[in-house]
Amino acid sequence: MPKLNMVEAINLALKQEMSKDKSIIVLGEDVGIDGGVFRVTEGLLKKFSKSRVIDTPLSESGIVGVSIGLAINGLKPVAEIQFEGFMLPAFDQIVTHAARLRNRSRGRFTVPLVIRSPYGGGIKALEHHSEAPETYYVHSPGLKVVIPSTPYDAKGLLISAIRDPDPVIFFEPKKIYRAIKQEVPEKEYSIEIGKANIVQEGTDVTLITYGSLVRTSLRAVENLKESVEIIDLRTLSPLDVDLIINSVSKTGKVVIVHEAPKTLGLSAEISALINEKALLSLQAPIERVTGFDITIPLPKTEHYYFPDEKRIQMAIKKVMEF
Repeated sequence: MPKLNMVEAINLALKQEMSKDKSIIVLGEDVGIDGGVFRVTEGLLKKFSKSRVIDTPLSESGIVGVSIGLAINGLKPVAEIQFEGFMLPAFDQIVTHAARLRNRSRGRFTVPLVIRSPYGGGIKALEHHSEAPETYYVHSPGLKVVIPSTPYDAKGLLISAIRDPDPVIFFEPKKIYRAIKQEVPEKEYSIEIGKANIVQEGTDVTLITYGSLVRTSLRAVENLKESVEIIDLRTLSPLDVDLIINSVSKTGKVVIVHEAPKTLGLSAEISALINEKALLSLQAPIERVTGFDITIPLPKTEHYYFPDEKRIQMAIKKVMEF
Protein backbone atom coordinates (compact mmCIF):
# COMPACT_ATOMS: atom_id res chain seq x y z
CA MET A 1 0.00 0.00 0.00
CA PRO A 2 1.57 3.35 -1.02
CA LYS A 3 2.35 6.07 1.52
CA LEU A 4 0.87 9.34 0.30
CA ASN A 5 0.68 12.90 1.55
CA MET A 6 -2.60 14.80 1.43
CA VAL A 7 -1.87 16.41 -1.95
CA GLU A 8 -1.21 12.99 -3.49
CA ALA A 9 -4.27 11.41 -1.83
CA ILE A 10 -6.61 14.12 -3.13
CA ASN A 11 -5.05 13.88 -6.60
CA LEU A 12 -5.61 10.12 -6.57
CA ALA A 13 -9.25 10.54 -5.54
CA LEU A 14 -9.82 12.98 -8.41
CA LYS A 15 -8.15 10.67 -10.95
CA GLN A 16 -10.13 7.63 -9.86
CA GLU A 17 -13.49 9.38 -9.77
CA MET A 18 -12.91 11.17 -13.10
CA SER A 19 -11.91 7.87 -14.71
CA LYS A 20 -15.16 6.27 -13.55
CA ASP A 21 -17.53 9.15 -14.23
CA LYS A 22 -17.22 11.31 -17.34
CA SER A 23 -19.61 13.90 -15.92
CA ILE A 24 -16.96 15.03 -13.38
CA ILE A 25 -14.98 18.10 -14.46
CA VAL A 26 -12.36 20.17 -12.65
CA LEU A 27 -12.16 23.93 -13.04
CA GLY A 28 -10.39 26.85 -11.42
CA GLU A 29 -7.45 29.21 -11.74
CA ASP A 30 -4.31 27.39 -12.93
CA VAL A 31 -5.72 23.90 -12.27
CA GLY A 32 -4.75 22.66 -15.73
CA ILE A 33 -1.35 23.55 -17.12
CA ASP A 34 0.18 24.38 -13.71
CA GLY A 35 -1.67 21.70 -11.73
CA GLY A 36 -2.98 24.16 -9.16
CA VAL A 37 -1.07 26.46 -6.83
CA PHE A 38 -0.25 23.49 -4.54
CA ARG A 39 -0.09 20.98 -7.46
CA VAL A 40 -3.15 19.09 -6.24
CA THR A 41 -4.51 18.77 -9.80
CA GLU A 42 -1.16 17.98 -11.38
CA GLY A 43 -1.42 15.52 -14.29
CA LEU A 44 -5.19 15.76 -14.66
CA LEU A 45 -5.05 17.92 -17.79
CA LYS A 46 -2.83 15.44 -19.59
CA LYS A 47 -4.99 12.48 -18.56
CA PHE A 48 -8.47 13.97 -19.12
CA SER A 49 -7.95 16.80 -21.66
CA LYS A 50 -8.86 20.48 -21.54
CA SER A 51 -12.55 19.70 -22.00
CA ARG A 52 -12.64 18.28 -18.45
CA VAL A 53 -9.82 20.20 -16.72
CA ILE A 54 -10.46 23.87 -17.31
CA ASP A 55 -8.23 26.84 -16.50
CA THR A 56 -10.57 29.73 -15.70
CA PRO A 57 -10.14 33.50 -15.52
CA LEU A 58 -9.31 35.01 -12.14
CA SER A 59 -12.92 35.36 -11.01
CA GLU A 60 -14.08 33.34 -8.01
CA SER A 61 -17.68 34.44 -8.48
CA GLY A 62 -17.47 33.34 -12.09
CA ILE A 63 -15.93 29.97 -11.23
CA VAL A 64 -18.68 29.13 -8.76
CA GLY A 65 -21.49 30.66 -10.84
CA VAL A 66 -20.51 28.65 -13.90
CA SER A 67 -20.13 25.54 -11.75
CA ILE A 68 -23.68 25.90 -10.43
CA GLY A 69 -25.00 26.10 -14.00
CA LEU A 70 -23.00 23.05 -15.00
CA ALA A 71 -24.19 21.13 -11.94
CA ILE A 72 -27.91 21.68 -12.51
CA ASN A 73 -27.44 20.60 -16.12
CA GLY A 74 -26.04 17.17 -15.38
CA LEU A 75 -22.32 17.61 -14.73
CA LYS A 76 -20.42 17.23 -11.45
CA PRO A 77 -18.02 20.15 -11.17
CA VAL A 78 -15.12 20.16 -8.73
CA ALA A 79 -14.19 23.83 -8.48
CA GLU A 80 -10.92 24.94 -6.93
CA ILE A 81 -10.55 28.31 -5.21
CA GLN A 82 -6.83 29.00 -4.82
CA PHE A 83 -7.04 30.13 -1.18
CA GLU A 84 -9.90 30.10 1.31
CA GLY A 85 -9.65 33.87 1.77
CA PHE A 86 -10.59 34.33 -1.89
CA MET A 87 -13.90 32.49 -1.53
CA LEU A 88 -15.65 35.63 -0.31
CA PRO A 89 -16.10 37.08 -3.82
CA ALA A 90 -18.07 33.89 -4.55
CA PHE A 91 -20.02 33.99 -1.28
CA ASP A 92 -23.17 35.29 -2.95
CA GLN A 93 -23.16 32.48 -5.50
CA ILE A 94 -22.46 29.84 -2.85
CA VAL A 95 -25.03 30.92 -0.25
CA THR A 96 -27.71 32.58 -2.38
CA HIS A 97 -27.78 29.99 -5.17
CA ALA A 98 -25.81 26.75 -4.67
CA ALA A 99 -27.07 26.19 -1.13
CA ARG A 100 -30.70 27.11 -1.91
CA LEU A 101 -31.49 25.62 -5.31
CA ARG A 102 -32.81 22.30 -4.01
CA ASN A 103 -35.20 24.13 -1.69
CA ARG A 104 -36.05 26.87 -4.19
CA SER A 105 -36.97 24.31 -6.85
CA ARG A 106 -38.75 22.05 -4.34
CA GLY A 107 -36.36 19.24 -5.20
CA ARG A 108 -36.53 19.55 -8.99
CA PHE A 109 -32.86 20.56 -9.13
CA THR A 110 -29.86 19.60 -7.07
CA VAL A 111 -26.36 21.05 -7.18
CA PRO A 112 -23.75 18.23 -7.10
CA LEU A 113 -20.88 20.67 -6.72
CA VAL A 114 -17.66 20.38 -4.72
CA ILE A 115 -15.77 23.58 -3.94
CA ARG A 116 -12.21 22.72 -2.89
CA SER A 117 -9.88 25.18 -1.29
CA PRO A 118 -6.64 25.21 0.72
CA TYR A 119 -7.56 26.18 4.27
CA GLY A 120 -6.05 27.71 7.38
CA GLY A 121 -2.70 29.08 8.43
CA GLY A 122 0.66 27.91 9.60
CA ILE A 123 2.67 28.34 6.39
CA LYS A 124 3.61 32.02 6.88
CA ALA A 125 1.55 33.18 3.91
CA LEU A 126 0.32 36.64 2.91
CA GLU A 127 -2.92 38.29 3.99
CA HIS A 128 -6.08 36.45 2.83
CA HIS A 129 -4.04 33.24 2.53
CA SER A 130 -4.40 31.91 6.10
CA GLU A 131 -8.08 32.30 6.98
CA ALA A 132 -10.36 29.85 8.81
CA PRO A 133 -13.80 30.89 7.48
CA GLU A 134 -15.66 27.62 8.05
CA THR A 135 -18.33 29.19 10.27
CA TYR A 136 -19.76 31.20 7.35
CA TYR A 137 -20.53 28.01 5.47
CA VAL A 138 -21.56 25.86 8.44
CA HIS A 139 -24.13 28.57 9.22
CA SER A 140 -25.61 28.35 5.70
CA PRO A 141 -28.40 25.75 5.31
CA GLY A 142 -27.95 23.55 2.25
CA LEU A 143 -24.16 23.27 2.41
CA LYS A 144 -22.04 20.42 3.72
CA VAL A 145 -18.63 21.38 5.12
CA VAL A 146 -15.74 18.91 5.29
CA ILE A 147 -12.19 19.36 6.67
CA PRO A 148 -9.96 16.23 6.61
CA SER A 149 -6.96 15.85 8.91
CA THR A 150 -5.10 12.98 7.23
CA PRO A 151 -4.33 11.78 3.68
CA TYR A 152 -6.47 8.67 4.22
CA ASP A 153 -9.48 10.72 5.27
CA ALA A 154 -8.91 13.28 2.52
CA LYS A 155 -9.25 10.67 -0.21
CA GLY A 156 -12.29 8.93 1.28
CA LEU A 157 -14.11 12.15 2.15
CA LEU A 158 -13.45 13.75 -1.25
CA ILE A 159 -14.88 10.70 -3.03
CA SER A 160 -18.02 10.98 -0.88
CA ALA A 161 -18.20 14.74 -1.56
CA ILE A 162 -17.99 14.24 -5.33
CA ARG A 163 -20.76 11.63 -5.21
CA ASP A 164 -23.01 13.77 -3.01
CA PRO A 165 -26.02 15.28 -4.80
CA ASP A 166 -25.70 18.54 -2.87
CA PRO A 167 -22.97 21.20 -2.63
CA VAL A 168 -19.96 20.42 -0.44
CA ILE A 169 -17.33 22.88 0.78
CA PHE A 170 -14.12 20.85 1.00
CA PHE A 171 -11.39 22.64 2.95
CA GLU A 172 -7.87 21.18 2.76
CA PRO A 173 -5.53 22.22 5.63
CA LYS A 174 -2.53 23.57 3.77
CA LYS A 175 -0.28 23.25 6.83
CA ILE A 176 -0.43 19.46 6.49
CA TYR A 177 -0.63 19.16 2.70
CA ARG A 178 2.84 17.60 2.66
CA ALA A 179 3.58 17.25 6.38
CA ILE A 180 2.06 13.78 6.80
CA LYS A 181 2.57 10.59 4.82
CA GLN A 182 0.18 7.75 5.45
CA GLU A 183 -0.78 4.45 3.89
CA VAL A 184 -3.63 5.17 1.50
CA PRO A 185 -5.27 2.30 -0.40
CA GLU A 186 -5.04 2.57 -4.17
CA LYS A 187 -8.42 0.91 -4.46
CA GLU A 188 -11.53 3.03 -4.21
CA TYR A 189 -13.10 3.67 -0.80
CA SER A 190 -15.28 6.34 0.74
CA ILE A 191 -15.80 7.84 4.20
CA GLU A 192 -19.34 8.84 5.09
CA ILE A 193 -19.94 12.57 5.38
CA GLY A 194 -21.34 13.43 8.81
CA LYS A 195 -19.34 10.86 10.79
CA ALA A 196 -16.63 12.00 13.19
CA ASN A 197 -13.70 9.81 14.21
CA ILE A 198 -12.29 9.01 17.63
CA VAL A 199 -8.55 9.16 16.92
CA GLN A 200 -7.60 8.41 20.53
CA GLU A 201 -9.80 6.89 23.20
CA GLY A 202 -9.77 8.22 26.75
CA THR A 203 -11.76 8.46 29.97
CA ASP A 204 -10.82 11.77 31.65
CA VAL A 205 -11.34 14.54 29.07
CA THR A 206 -12.99 14.86 25.65
CA LEU A 207 -10.95 16.99 23.25
CA ILE A 208 -12.86 18.00 20.09
CA THR A 209 -10.99 19.37 17.10
CA TYR A 210 -10.47 19.09 13.33
CA GLY A 211 -8.06 19.84 10.48
CA SER A 212 -4.37 20.40 11.19
CA LEU A 213 -5.05 20.81 14.92
CA VAL A 214 -5.72 17.08 15.26
CA ARG A 215 -1.95 16.54 14.97
CA THR A 216 -1.25 19.40 17.38
CA SER A 217 -3.71 17.94 19.89
CA LEU A 218 -2.20 14.46 19.66
CA ARG A 219 1.25 15.91 20.39
CA ALA A 220 -0.13 18.01 23.24
CA VAL A 221 -1.55 15.03 25.14
CA GLU A 222 1.27 12.60 24.36
CA ASN A 223 2.97 12.83 27.76
CA LEU A 224 0.04 13.86 29.96
CA LYS A 225 -1.06 11.65 32.82
CA GLU A 226 -4.70 12.36 31.94
CA SER A 227 -6.54 9.97 29.63
CA VAL A 228 -7.73 12.23 26.80
CA GLU A 229 -10.29 11.17 24.21
CA ILE A 230 -9.65 13.06 20.95
CA ILE A 231 -12.47 13.49 18.45
CA ASP A 232 -11.66 14.53 14.88
CA LEU A 233 -14.91 16.00 13.59
CA ARG A 234 -13.95 15.52 9.90
CA THR A 235 -17.36 16.92 8.89
CA LEU A 236 -18.47 20.23 10.39
CA SER A 237 -21.86 20.22 8.71
CA PRO A 238 -23.61 17.92 9.35
CA LEU A 239 -22.06 17.52 12.78
CA ASP A 240 -21.81 14.10 14.43
CA VAL A 241 -23.70 15.16 17.56
CA ASP A 242 -24.30 11.64 18.88
CA LEU A 243 -20.60 10.79 18.98
CA ILE A 244 -19.81 14.06 20.77
CA ILE A 245 -22.53 13.61 23.38
CA ASN A 246 -21.61 9.97 24.03
CA SER A 247 -17.99 10.94 24.66
CA VAL A 248 -18.91 13.87 26.92
CA SER A 249 -21.29 11.66 28.89
CA LYS A 250 -18.36 9.32 29.51
CA THR A 251 -15.65 11.86 30.45
CA GLY A 252 -17.59 14.79 31.91
CA LYS A 253 -14.93 17.29 30.82
CA VAL A 254 -14.52 19.03 27.47
CA VAL A 255 -11.88 21.02 25.59
CA ILE A 256 -12.66 22.29 22.08
CA VAL A 257 -9.84 23.38 19.78
CA HIS A 258 -9.99 25.28 16.48
CA GLU A 259 -7.98 28.00 14.73
CA ALA A 260 -10.91 30.20 13.70
CA PRO A 261 -11.69 33.23 15.90
CA LYS A 262 -13.42 32.42 19.17
CA THR A 263 -16.59 34.50 18.85
CA LEU A 264 -19.28 32.49 17.03
CA GLY A 265 -16.71 29.86 16.08
CA LEU A 266 -17.79 26.23 15.86
CA SER A 267 -16.76 25.73 19.48
CA ALA A 268 -19.63 27.99 20.55
CA GLU A 269 -22.18 25.81 18.76
CA ILE A 270 -20.67 22.61 20.13
CA SER A 271 -20.71 24.08 23.65
CA ALA A 272 -24.39 24.94 23.25
CA LEU A 273 -25.21 21.44 22.00
CA ILE A 274 -23.42 19.88 24.96
CA ASN A 275 -25.27 22.17 27.38
CA GLU A 276 -28.58 21.19 25.78
CA LYS A 277 -27.97 17.45 25.63
CA ALA A 278 -25.40 16.57 28.31
CA LEU A 279 -25.37 19.36 30.88
CA LEU A 280 -25.77 17.01 33.83
CA SER A 281 -22.75 15.01 32.67
CA LEU A 282 -20.42 18.02 32.85
CA GLN A 283 -18.04 18.14 35.82
CA ALA A 284 -16.35 21.40 34.77
CA PRO A 285 -17.03 24.37 32.46
CA ILE A 286 -16.12 23.74 28.81
CA GLU A 287 -12.77 25.18 27.75
CA ARG A 288 -12.21 26.60 24.25
CA VAL A 289 -8.74 26.95 22.71
CA THR A 290 -9.08 28.99 19.54
CA GLY A 291 -7.71 31.74 17.38
CA PHE A 292 -8.23 35.25 18.69
CA ASP A 293 -10.88 37.77 17.64
CA ILE A 294 -8.47 39.66 15.40
CA THR A 295 -7.31 39.47 11.81
CA ILE A 296 -4.73 36.70 11.44
CA PRO A 297 -1.31 38.31 11.97
CA LEU A 298 1.22 38.59 9.19
CA PRO A 299 3.89 35.84 8.98
CA LYS A 300 6.36 37.04 11.62
CA THR A 301 3.86 36.80 14.47
CA GLU A 302 1.34 34.23 13.21
CA HIS A 303 2.62 31.61 15.67
CA TYR A 304 1.20 33.70 18.53
CA TYR A 305 -2.26 33.39 17.01
CA PHE A 306 -2.79 29.68 16.44
CA PRO A 307 -3.57 27.20 19.22
CA ASP A 308 -0.44 25.31 20.22
CA GLU A 309 0.46 22.41 22.48
CA LYS A 310 1.00 24.62 25.53
CA ARG A 311 -2.41 26.31 25.27
CA ILE A 312 -4.11 22.93 24.82
CA GLN A 313 -2.30 21.49 27.84
CA MET A 314 -3.29 24.50 29.96
CA ALA A 315 -6.95 24.03 28.99
CA ILE A 316 -6.84 20.34 29.91
CA LYS A 317 -5.23 21.20 33.24
CA LYS A 318 -7.91 23.80 33.93
CA VAL A 319 -10.84 21.40 33.43
CA MET A 320 -9.11 18.67 35.39
CA GLU A 321 -8.45 20.95 38.37
CA PHE A 322 -11.89 22.55 38.48
